[in-house]
Amino acid sequence: MNSPEAVPLPQPLANQDNEAVFQEAWHAQVISLAFNLVERGEFSNVQWSDALGAELAKARDSGIQEDSNTYYCAALAALEALLDAGQSLSAQAVDGRTEAWRSAYLRTPHGQPVELDRHGNNGARSEPDER
Repeated sequence: MNSPEAVPLPQPLANQDNEAVFQEAWHAQVISLAFNLVERGEFSNVQWSDALGAELAKARDSGIQEDSNTYYCAALAALEALLDAGQSLSAQAVDGRTEAWRSAYLRTPHGQPVELDRHGNNGARSEPDER
């Protein structure tokens, strides 16, 4: 008998009726993150499916109009819940990265890409200490 963990990995979404699969860049990013975290073993595809289903049910039960944005908001909420439950990232780490991004985009000139280094810094050069 197959265990629930033996279910094949989810495949990329298919384009239907010549419509864009993703309406916004972050829609693609949240699905890509979930897919990569399943591949890395942070959580199983069954856990992902269950969490996404639970978030979609919450949205439906609260009367939110069902559309692609509702789906991707539910996907983001499911991803955050799984990461929080798995303790892959601490709330402090998420808050720190959120603040680093906020600071970076506030300091970035309009039209320029917002950049962080791998440590979450916004790439702004600080002057060395003069001693």
